[in-house]
Amino acid sequence: MTLDDLRTACLGKPGAAEEMPFGPDVLVFKVGGKIFALLSLTDLPPTVSLKCDPERAAELRAQYTAVAPGYHLNKRHWNTVRLGGDAPGALVRELIDHSYALVRQALPRAVREALP
Repeated sequence: MTLDDLRTACLGKPGAAEEMPFGPDVLVFKVGGKIFALLSLTDLPPTVSLKCDPERAAELRAQYTAVAPGYHLNKRHWNTVRLGGDAPGALVRELIDHSYALVRQALPRAVREALP
């Protein structure tokens, strides 16, 4: 998965927006004003941090060397995935979907209903 593929997958989610609130090194994807993905633009290979169910997060870390506890995030609920590692692109897309769904379902009802 390339950076462009990842960006396209994130922005393809209903109501998704991208920002750079932490400076030019991190691209942040939000839904309803809440973060669901953080893409490091300086890491080589690139990394993306995604929210994840805690049990699944632990399973993924045990299964893939490219999946690690979230860098500078709550390590129980976030994973950082190294692109180009042993985590296939289809899995990264699935994890983007999962992260988006977790964040969207936690939004207040009025915010969720206002999203496309």
